[in-house]
Amino acid sequence: MREKVDILIVDDLKENHLVMESVLTDEDLNLINAMSGEEALELCSNHSFAVILMDVQMPGLDGFQTAELLRKIEKTKKIPIIFVTAISKEKKSIFKGYEVGAVDYLFKPIDPLILRSKVNIFKELYLQRRLIEDIAQELENKIIELTNLKEEKCKLEDISLEDFLTGIYNRRGIDRMLEMHRRNCARYELPLSLIILDLDNFKNYNDMYGHVKGDEVLRKVAQSIKGALGRSEDFVGRYGGEEFLVVLPNTPLNGAIVIADRINNKLKELNIKHEKNNGYGHVTVSMGIASVFPKNNTNMEVIIKQADEMLYEAKENGKNQYKYIEL
Repeated sequence: MREKVDILIVDDLKENHLVMESVLTDEDLNLINAMSGEEALELCSNHSFAVILMDVQMPGLDGFQTAELLRKIEKTKKIPIIFVTAISKEKKSIFKGYEVGAVDYLFKPIDPLILRSKVNIFKELYLQRRLIEDIAQELENKIIELTNLKEEKCKLEDISLEDFLTGIYNRRGIDRMLEMHRRNCARYELPLSLIILDLDNFKNYNDMYGHVKGDEVLRKVAQSIKGALGRSEDFVGRYGGEEFLVVLPNTPLNGAIVIADRINNKLKELNIKHEKNNGYGHVTVSMGIASVFPKNNTNMEVIIKQADEMLYEAKENGKNQYKYIEL
């Protein structure tokens, strides 16, 4: 079913309304009457008219004055106005109408065929404009929907790169970020250092204090390690159960050792009680450090394995310390 199109007829004489109503019998039209310019202005604030058929000579606001006011209002300034008049057809009068915003003139006595034809043109133009506006709105809604979907996708991707428990990178996140830094360091011939950390005697901690407390320790340790990193490009991820991997791009071995010391200091500040930790009394970590100048064909899994071997040595040597290798 087609949308009804509102047409405003403005005339101070009721018989003129009746004449136009008798001519404009199109079922698609919804004819609305105003007996004055003032009433027309009020109706225009509440309706969206396809065209206004307006008498020029009216008491109070005449047609020219009403049209001039309509052109100054944002909502109504683009409504087409056809002046319906019996006044002189002299150019001076016609030009005045066009100056105040008329799009056309109809002269009394009205020719029914011309009236129907002109109104039909503006009816179709209105419907076309509404169709275009609806399509534009639909496209805008689609764009908003796609934008929201993209944002949701980005959020899901971010979540999928994040370790749920600790809020730092998970293995997938580590792999993605590590590969990016490997390529950059290889391209610019920069060093890349890795630190793999493991909480000392963590099974003993869980057995003694419970897994809820153990999870809390993992969160605190993760944030402490993160806080020990000095630059935005440095990052830490959860590599395994109680294992963490720190990636330090553009960092030689001595820089990585500085970070390792800083991590130890952070954990000392935390001072998380751990009675079954080889007599240390608090939570500690062992670390393995590997530093390399990566190439395009460097396999980072091999470098991680080298760091892991250093971690094993630190564990075998009494824990709460680090061992390192430069490759």
